[in-house]
Parts: sequence; C-alpha cells; structure tokens
Amino acid sequence: QLQLVESGGGLVQPGGSLRLSCVASGFTLDYYAIGWFRQAPGKEREGVLCISDSGGSTNYADSVKGRFVSSRDNAKNTVYLQMNSLKPEDTAVYYCAAKEASCPGIYEYDYWGQGTQVTVSS
Repeated sequence: QLQLVESGGGLVQPGGSLRLSCVASGFTLDYYAIGWFRQAPGKEREGVLCISDSGGSTNYADSVKGRFVSSRDNAKNTVYLQMNSLKPEDTAVYYCAAKEASCPGIYEYDYWGQGTQVTVSS
C-alpha cells in the first residue's frame, strides 16, 4: 500500500521555525517529486513548493519564498519542509504529495498524505 505520512506540525510563535517530515511507505521516493500544500480554514488548498526527484525546487507560492525550503533524504525515504520566520497567515494543515519525476502542476499529484496541523500564534 502506497502511503505518505506527514509529521512535525504544532504550535509555534510568530518568527519561529518548524520542520515537517513526509515519510513514504510502500514505494521509494527516489524517483518522485514531492509537493507541499496547505489549507487554511475556509480557504482552498494551495501549493507551497515542490522538490523534484533530482533535488531541484519549484515555488508554487510567492509568500513563502526565502522562508521555506524543502530537502530530501532518500536513504530515509523522507522529505522535509523547513519553515522559518513563520507568520500567523502560515497557519494551516500542511500536506505532502508525490508525483513521479519532475515537479508537476499543482493538480497533477498522484499520492497524498493526511496532513499535519501548523498553528502560528502568540
């Protein structure tokens, strides 16, 4: 069974940092691009960024440029989202998703995780 599981969410103060993890089971992430998405209450899900199978990055959201970065550890079958300088408007459920090879359009992902809550508040 192909599965993605996110973890690392929580409550953080504005200006703080969090690192989310996306662990795959049932398949090897080496050949997959991993996209990060988020959905805030009452809003549509939006793309955040993507890391390709070769490690290249594609930003989907201008609002996270310079603050969020993704990395991958293929040996652990895990992709990370490092989030710095967090703002209250970053509060959302964060999801990872997988698509073979290079970063696709935001509607083209094949596998999705269940999400992890990130709350930025003082």
